[in-house]
Parts: sequence; C-alpha cells; structure tokens
Amino acid sequence: MRLSLAQLGAGTDKARNLSLVAGHARSAAEAGADLVAFPEFSMYDKKAVDRTFTVAAEPLDGAFVDGIRALAVELALTIVVGVVERNEVGDRPYNTLVAIDPSGSLVARYRKVHLFDSFGFRESDSITASESLEPVVFSVGDITVGLMTCYDLRFPELSRALADAGAQLMLACSSWVPGEGKAEQWKVLARARAIENACFFGAVSQIPPISIGRSLMVNPMGGVLGELDDRSGIATFDVTAAQVSDARENNPALEHRRYPGFRALAPR
Repeated sequence: MRLSLAQLGAGTDKARNLSLVAGHARSAAEAGADLVAFPEFSMYDKKAVDRTFTVAAEPLDGAFVDGIRALAVELALTIVVGVVERNEVGDRPYNTLVAIDPSGSLVARYRKVHLFDSFGFRESDSITASESLEPVVFSVGDITVGLMTCYDLRFPELSRALADAGAQLMLACSSWVPGEGKAEQWKVLARARAIENACFFGAVSQIPPISIGRSLMVNPMGGVLGELDDRSGIATFDVTAAQVSDARENNPALEHRRYPGFRALAPR
C-alpha cells in the first residue's frame, strides 16, 4: 500500500481549505498513493481553539465532507482528513477524523479522545471529547490503519489498543503547536509509538504559524523513512504487511506483555 502524508496550513476559510486538500490529494494520486492523510482541523483551524469552531462545525453529510467524498471518487483514493463535526446534542463540536474510500463511503470516524488541556491550552472549553474509547481502524488493501489525533500521541494506551485491534499502520493527524522542545517531542513520540507496537507510524501536522509541520513516517523498527520541513507539501511511502510481520516476529514484545488490562495478543 502506498501512503502520502499531506501537510498544509489551513485557516478559517473552509472553501480555501478544501481547495488546499484537493491540490494535495491530486499530487498524492499522481504519486500513486492508495491513501492520503491530512492533519486535524484541515476543515477549519486557527491559533487558539475557541467557540468559533462551533459556528464552523458541519455534520458529516455537510458541504466539506461531501467535497472530500467527491474528491475520493474522482481520484480513486482513500482520504483521511480532520474536520470539525457538529455536535447535535451540545454546543461544543467534535474534533473528528474521517476516512473516505474511493467509492465515497465513510469507512471510519474517529472523534478525538484526549483533548489538549496542556501547555496553557484548553481545548475542552470549545470541543467535546469522544464518548467512546474504542480504537478506530479500517483497511486499505491488506493494511489495517489505526487513527489518533495530535495530543493522543502522548498516550501509549491508545496505540496499544490500536495494535490489539489489528493496526499495522497508525496515523497521528495533528496540528502540533510550537513551543520549547515540542518539535523534538513530536519526533520522539512518533518513533516510540512505532517501536513499542512494531508498526508503521505516520505523523502529519499542519504548518507554521499555527503548527510545526515536520510530518514524518517511521518504520516498525523506529527508523525514520522520511520527513517534511515546515512548508506545505506531501511525502509518499510504501507500506507492506510483511515488514510489520517480520518486525513482530523478530521482536515479539506484544506477545510478552504481562500487565493486566491488555488483550492477550496483537495480530501480526
């Protein structure tokens, strides 16, 4: 399976943001990608998450996701993208990732579990956390893909749950804000999640001034296959199930777990 990581700088103009996504998706299709992953809040973003996100929010059958559906069909491509999903029972929307396959079908929806109430930010003042803690996975070809969002990267429990649900590739779709040590933490955490779960790990972020860019792809042994700088662009990588199986056979740490609370065995 071929994956493109597409980093961009979304703002508050949803039509412009959809145009940016479309441009990168077309570049990914030209590169032969089967799957392209975009950052969180690709639909609408600004430096501080506030109540304007409620106004910007749309249902998953709204104009923005409909545009993604049309794009996925046109390009015969699976697209993962971050949206602001309307909350029908509250005034704070969800920070949601959707996966749309080449038929235009919604094959996965992941609402962010861990909200960014850290480093002086209070995402929970304006966003509703997921009510479900179930890991979200879907398949592209013979690869099972697991989803997480930004601050989730700091919680190894979620990546473990994704591995136990069969994930061979994990995506952290992010708007990783800058700060002291943040760029280094981003890279270290992505590599750690790949190593401890013996899986591919793609971390894709928005670019400055809101975020750091620096999207990267890590192999199941923790090696960085490639990374972007702080400019808009894509990077494309090949992912195989055999590499994950080989890594998990060479280092069967997932099978050696003894602490309670985990499922017995992660699929290879």
